Amino acid sequence: MHGNTDNCVETALTRGQIHKNGSARGECAIKLGIGPNSFYRFAMAALRDLIRLNYGQKLFLTATLPLILAGVLISVIVTLESRQLAEREIRNLEDQLIAAKRDELKNYLSIARTAFVNIYGRAAPDDEVAMLHVTQILAGMLYGQDGYFFVYDYDGNNLVSPRQTDLIGRNWRGLTDAAGTPVTDQLIRLARSGGGYHSYDWRKPSTGETARMVTYVIGLQDWRWAVGTGVFIDDVLATVNAARAGVEARLQRTFLWIGGITLAALLLVFTSGLFINLRERRLADAKLKKLTQRVFDAQEEERGRVARELHDGISQILVGVRYALDTARRRLDAGDARAGETLDKGIEYLAGAIQEVRRISRDLRPGVLDDLGLGPALKALIDDFGQRTGIETEFATVVFRNRLDGDAKIALYRVAQEALTNVERHSGATRVSLDVRGHSRGATLRISDNGCGLDVAGAGKSATGLGLRNMQERIDQLDGTLRILSSRTGTVIEASVPLTHLLPPQERSDTSPPATRARA
Repeated sequence: MHGNTDNCVETALTRGQIHKNGSARGECAIKLGIGPNSFYRFAMAALRDLIRLNYGQKLFLTATLPLILAGVLISVIVTLESRQLAEREIRNLEDQLIAAKRDELKNYLSIARTAFVNIYGRAAPDDEVAMLHVTQILAGMLYGQDGYFFVYDYDGNNLVSPRQTDLIGRNWRGLTDAAGTPVTDQLIRLARSGGGYHSYDWRKPSTGETARMVTYVIGLQDWRWAVGTGVFIDDVLATVNAARAGVEARLQRTFLWIGGITLAALLLVFTSGLFINLRERRLADAKLKKLTQRVFDAQEEERGRVARELHDGISQILVGVRYALDTARRRLDAGDARAGETLDKGIEYLAGAIQEVRRISRDLRPGVLDDLGLGPALKALIDDFGQRTGIETEFATVVFRNRLDGDAKIALYRVAQEALTNVERHSGATRVSLDVRGHSRGATLRISDNGCGLDVAGAGKSATGLGLRNMQERIDQLDGTLRILSSRTGTVIEASVPLTHLLPPQERSDTSPPATRARA
């Protein structure tokens, strides 16, 4: 059944047979025993599982996506700006080339006018002989492969066209090129107004193909003639197109360079990230091994301490209790009056055992810390320390406006406990003071003594064990700070936790009964 169901779901997802209302076509929904909406939710959950990214992939995307976006934006901006700049330069080039062609046309027409100006100047408006002479002069003035002069009268009749003689003697009013641009009418209009330039598509005499032509025309007003010449600018357009192609090729190369640099940067980021990830993983594994070993060492040390406490303390006391009870039983059997005295001694031993159990339990986890808060727990700790060691103690605190959370209370208590242990074992101090108070930045625990101070080598060595390093790690877990100031006249240990570990006054702990809740 499960195999059929899985195959059905896989087939539906693979073939894309999910209907727009969330149901799969076919019998999958029936085999699964679910409705359309349930199947849709199931399919979406499966797709989310497929595209879910792990931490490394998210980190890689976070590092690479800005780089990719920056590369794309740079490519787009560079392409747009370069194309705009190149287009302006190409237009300027085209304008310059066409301007040179126009100047060339002016020069040609100026030469032609010089050739017939004397005839035109002495002729009358209806001097047909002079007109024929001028048309012969213009028809013979050819230059280059396609250069020639043309003449139209103002009625549109062609009078001169030496390279396209089929135009001569015919009226061409209303003539347009393939694009619909007026030819003859515009030339006549320009001639009537004194002269000007006109561009249109025209058949090239040398090849018979249509090409772009620029003409310059002037008017002989006495004879009502439009005299002009033209030059084909297909070479100009070819130059412009070649320039545009060169620009596109350069833009493409630039885009490829940007893409290559971006790809190289991505590979560098990937390689660096992979190297850093492997290195950090090795360091994390090494730290984890050390931490695991330290946990094992701490467990063994604590077990050894509890075992010593039980063996040296409670075990001895209980042996004394048993001995006293045995003695009392024998004396009772013998009717000895000292049986009651022996029982009293056994009861005294048993009370001592109970007290010792309470002391060990308090060292492991002080109940007053949960019941009354940090202040009373520290007061009980330092009082017991003074009674046990004979060292003069001083305790000061300020009532907190807010209570500490559980993690902060335990951490500060263990710091105080570890510090007092170090004072007892190593400092040789005669006076210890403990101060704990809350303030605007959080809470601070300060322990000072007048001992011999910390030895640098010894401190470094203990820092690798369970001493000062335990304090540091406990405070680091709370994002707090630990300062240790040591000299030959004493040592000061100051532990601070941030304000985030102070609870609002109205917040209550559900783990403590209302009667035992108190401020730290």
